[in-house]
Amino acid sequence: MSKLQPVRGTADLLPDVMAQHRLVIDTARLATARYGFQEMATPIFEFSEVFTRPLGESSDIVTKENYSFADRGGEQLTLRPENTAGVVRAMISGGLTQSLPLKYFYAGPMFRYERPQKGRMRQFHQVGIEYLGPNDALADAEVISAGARFLAQLGVLQHCVLHLNSLGDGDSRAAYRAALVGFLQTHESALSDDSKRRLAVNPLRILDSKDAGDRDILKTAPKLQDYLNVESKAHFQTLTSALDAAGVTWVYDPLLVRGLDYYCHTAFEFVTDVLGTQGAVLGGGRYDGLAEMLGGPAVAGVGWAAGIERLAMMVGDAAVATPQVAMLSTDSETDLAVFQLAEKLRDNGIDIEFPTAGAIGKKLKKAARSGIKLAIILGGDELAKNTVQFRDLATGTQTEIAMVDLADVVASALRAP
Repeated sequence: MSKLQPVRGTADLLPDVMAQHRLVIDTARLATARYGFQEMATPIFEFSEVFTRPLGESSDIVTKENYSFADRGGEQLTLRPENTAGVVRAMISGGLTQSLPLKYFYAGPMFRYERPQKGRMRQFHQVGIEYLGPNDALADAEVISAGARFLAQLGVLQHCVLHLNSLGDGDSRAAYRAALVGFLQTHESALSDDSKRRLAVNPLRILDSKDAGDRDILKTAPKLQDYLNVESKAHFQTLTSALDAAGVTWVYDPLLVRGLDYYCHTAFEFVTDVLGTQGAVLGGGRYDGLAEMLGGPAVAGVGWAAGIERLAMMVGDAAVATPQVAMLSTDSETDLAVFQLAEKLRDNGIDIEFPTAGAIGKKLKKAARSGIKLAIILGGDELAKNTVQFRDLATGTQTEIAMVDLADVVASALRAP
């Protein structure tokens, strides 16, 4: 039998990595809670149409990246490639459109069949927020400010630049799309194969092309800002004024787009170059047309998602929570008494490590190597006197104390610097 490994593009999250993930998740949860976002969760898999309706049957995500399958009942299901569609679906199916506005925070795994690389896996993890109901620019500003606060509290905002663009409303986008298609058709023979395909189905995605030839052509392409109507310009002006007032710095990025039709107005990304290549660690935008695409009423929405793996790489090492106290028995005759005493200390809010095997000397050495500060040792003599040996593993000092005083003594020692 061959040695079993994690499936390509997945990884085990052992305690040191899990501590990094937990730091990112907890920081995001607390930062967004200041804005009123409440945690919720959607299923890891959905009916496939939750994603094919808004993304389109011919999109790259649907045709190349989705993990889709038929279950034993014949239903077509998809592991979620992102969570916005699932959150909006939950609003619709839960009858929550009468309770707007809604502010949701989420964290969890997503799945895309992509080429695995550093910081980008086939099973990856995200935190994100969705603000459902308001269609005004101040809602956009609040969502972006929540993202900036999260990154600041995580200690990485100084390594990021906020890129901002306006996609305009539906009329503005339609006018720009027509102009862009007309321009690209005159250069179609020089476009990359991917861009030639996108020209027919989703021309705005060509603006995301990384192909050098495409990038040269796009230098003289029509600019989206030239096609914004009065309403779209006013929305963007209100947004940028609010961000300026909040002290959130940004740069204008006319090439930052969202190729899907349900996106409008605001698009943004927090971009960093400290991970080796420039890339977004948090991004989002306004998606006022998504709810209708999923069969619900017209409900505006704006939100963002952030990649936990990439942010964990920026954060670096995180402390792994481990007990600072070890309960040790000197022989098997006192194991049960030590186990009982450990439970009493846990009842007092003290984390306890209780190694059950090995000689007392080996237990003490292992406890010291693992960073444990205090050892409580119980043998037959101590049990007879209702006492324990209390050892400071850093200094090696050891004293005998009464069991009845143990919880107070341990708590005091743990509070000491």
